[in-house]
Amino acid sequence: MFKVTNRLLLSLFFLPALVFAQTAYYPPSGEWERRSPDAVGMDAEAIAAAVELALVNTVVEPNDMNEFIENSFGREPHFSIIGPVKERIAGSGLVIKDGYIVAEWGDIEREDMTFSVTKSYLSTMVGLAVDDGLIDSIEGRVKDDFPHESFNDRHNESITWRHFLEQTSDWSGTLWGKPDWADRPASFDPDIARNREMHEPGTFYKYNDTRVNMLAYSILNMWRRPLDEVLRERIMDPIGASDEWQWHGYENSWVEIDGERMQSPSGGAHWGGGFFISTLDHARFGYLFLRNGNWDGEQLISEEWVHAVRQPSEVYSRYGLMWWLNTNNAVVPGAPTNAFYASGAGGNYIWVDQDNDLLIVMRWVPRLAPVISAFTNAIN
Repeated sequence: MFKVTNRLLLSLFFLPALVFAQTAYYPPSGEWERRSPDAVGMDAEAIAAAVELALVNTVVEPNDMNEFIENSFGREPHFSIIGPVKERIAGSGLVIKDGYIVAEWGDIEREDMTFSVTKSYLSTMVGLAVDDGLIDSIEGRVKDDFPHESFNDRHNESITWRHFLEQTSDWSGTLWGKPDWADRPASFDPDIARNREMHEPGTFYKYNDTRVNMLAYSILNMWRRPLDEVLRERIMDPIGASDEWQWHGYENSWVEIDGERMQSPSGGAHWGGGFFISTLDHARFGYLFLRNGNWDGEQLISEEWVHAVRQPSEVYSRYGLMWWLNTNNAVVPGAPTNAFYASGAGGNYIWVDQDNDLLIVMRWVPRLAPVISAFTNAIN
């Protein structure tokens, strides 16, 4: 199980949540009950206006995701798309209150790219590994669990699992042909970028997909099984997700572990790849976290882990363990400060608001704050 540290003091805090989880509604596979907004204490007109706001703010151009990725990252050194991409066609979304769908728009069963929402799924793989004892503690050095040659570097040797999860590792190296310094560099001039300022691990926040991919490769070596296989078995099948979602890596991220060839998946779609998944399946995953890791009486991932992912990093308070936070209402002023969310480029979100028992999934809606505010304010 997840090991409690002095940063994470837990006690009977979890007992009421467990009782609630056992009495809450859980959608069977292939089904999800709809209720009117009025039936769950929401204003129907306000909900309709919020849906319209989401639709007005939906952006699906360019449809070609090669073009979208190139427009976003194409100036970076060593840029190339090495993972699969999929055309986007239209936006979609779901609003779930008290466990029931109260609003929806678009094709909620279409699988789309989801970019860095993938990171919250990757975080879950680490949580499961901690629960199972594959990792003793996220405070431990990654080097002690996975002796990859890069951790022999003096700069990298002190990196912990927490550092990777909080994006404060400052890991230095190249993975799958992508150097750490080439991702969102301070300068697009390679001669300047490669001589970046170095930071002691755990002291500096930097959003960096090369380092996230190093986390994915490291946790793959702890599971020693394809991560999508473990996720399907432990999380996605038990919560009733479809069989259509896919977790991609890169054309050059295939490795052999214990004689089995498997792909190290990416933690986003910066260079293609990542999660391709439907809005409805995203909602099931988000609902698991809304219910503190419990699904109809079965604790699929420890409640301690769900609590841990939403604790602010000491370095950057708006980020937890690969989940974004609404700390001090900095993102959505009208929403609870303890709300947390998965976020991906282009406007992909899974918003989890436990105070209001509210879950919102949106695809291709870049303007998060006004839309989430509109749905939150629709609660009577």
